[in-house]
Amino acid sequence: MTEAAKLGTAYGDITRLPVFAEPAANVDGADRNVVRPIHAGATADGPSAREMDWTLVTALRAQASEQLSQSVAADRTRLDRAAQEELGRAVVLDLVDAAMAEAVNAGESAWSPQRQRVIAQAVFDALFRLGRLQPLVDDDRVENIIIAGFDHVLLELVDGSLVDGPRVAESDEELIDFLVFLASRSEVNARSFSQAQPRLHLRLDGGSRLAAAAWVTPRPSVVIRRHRLMHVTLEDLVERGAMTPVVASFLRAAVRARKSIVVSGEQGAGKTTLVRALCAEIDPLEAIGTFETEYELHLHELGRHKIVHPWEARPGSGERGPDGRQAGEFTLDEALVDSFRFNLSRQIVGEVRGREIWAMIKAMESGTGSISTTHSTDAVAAVRKLVTCAMEAGAHVTHELATSKLAATVDLIVHLTMDSIHTVQGGDHSRRRRRVTEVVAVAPGERATGYATTHVFRTDSPESGSSAGALPGVLPDDYRALAEHGFDLAGYLAGQPTGVRP
Repeated sequence: MTEAAKLGTAYGDITRLPVFAEPAANVDGADRNVVRPIHAGATADGPSAREMDWTLVTALRAQASEQLSQSVAADRTRLDRAAQEELGRAVVLDLVDAAMAEAVNAGESAWSPQRQRVIAQAVFDALFRLGRLQPLVDDDRVENIIIAGFDHVLLELVDGSLVDGPRVAESDEELIDFLVFLASRSEVNARSFSQAQPRLHLRLDGGSRLAAAAWVTPRPSVVIRRHRLMHVTLEDLVERGAMTPVVASFLRAAVRARKSIVVSGEQGAGKTTLVRALCAEIDPLEAIGTFETEYELHLHELGRHKIVHPWEARPGSGERGPDGRQAGEFTLDEALVDSFRFNLSRQIVGEVRGREIWAMIKAMESGTGSISTTHSTDAVAAVRKLVTCAMEAGAHVTHELATSKLAATVDLIVHLTMDSIHTVQGGDHSRRRRRVTEVVAVAPGERATGYATTHVFRTDSPESGSSAGALPGVLPDDYRALAEHGFDLAGYLAGQPTGVRP
């Protein structure tokens, strides 16, 4: 018997409730037996989202958290996550039994097994998962969850449409309290969320990403982005219409030839998905290091590569020391320095929003074949944005230094766009289209800019057939060698517009 099971016997038989009679479903939640509303009208067996006594659930979650903490502290062995959940189920069962007994003593009728099951699952989700958000995160129809206050919830579906979602708390204060609890409960990378630290960026189980702000906004604001495509290849993206076969052959060859690539695009354009597809072209035996502020690529969990060392930055807490840093802070720069002792073949820096740019530049200078992402409106704008990010490091970084570094390290900018196509077929419908619209080669250039850009692929105006995706443009001579790595050079030359083809 495990230590958790020994502790759990104090709370009775945890299989007495249907919710604990079978193992919990996986993080995708396809078979999770919980209330799964897509909007207020949808319900499941037992109380609906509106009928559930969420005040009771919140109170039971607080009691369960306290009891679980005391039990774990009293035990001398360190329980892993699975053992804590096993013990947590026992704690929740005991509390649900006690709450039902109290209700009966107050003159209410006994709860049905279905009601017990749903309440127990709600408490368990609040304790170990995402509480009232869990059914929404589990729903494969939902791509983004947008919250501007506890009762103002919008669900952005995979087809680009917006529908109203159920409230996720009983007040803004309760929502903030749950976010604080959610940020602090991680054993590995807990994060602070308070008036002193009013922003929160957090990775969630299953690969979703949470961003939140409070105290500096009128109401708590939260956005949860679900990454739906984890195991993805360039062929998959061709089938989805995200790129042409010629573009895919060029990008595949560029990865294999160890070109350093930056993927740019607006928010939600599919940058992380494209990076996963590009990484799928790296030899499975190459040792890879990933460097992210929050894990999003999850290459270490996909099983495609034999050796993946993932690093995640850690924000500090408390007052800043004489060096200007908070206690416990761990930066991507430090992770990159450490990584040079790990015999890596490739160093992949995730999203670049600010000072991460220098980790990206160092990775590209130290080796070849690095990949990163950034936000921008087009490919050339991505270069300008990266220059700005580099100069934010301080006055010692001049425009000339920033441009020369980028021109010497970045080989290609791959730009993605996202648009919604509206159709009327028995009602208003829309679908999202994400496409590679530009591939730009970057090289050292004239002194005025410090870099030169060449559109290897570009999308013309809609009138000239942009629906075909990015079309061949001008191919620098040194990129012809990519044919040795599988680039369809003949197909590229055949697709060049008249007057460009040699």
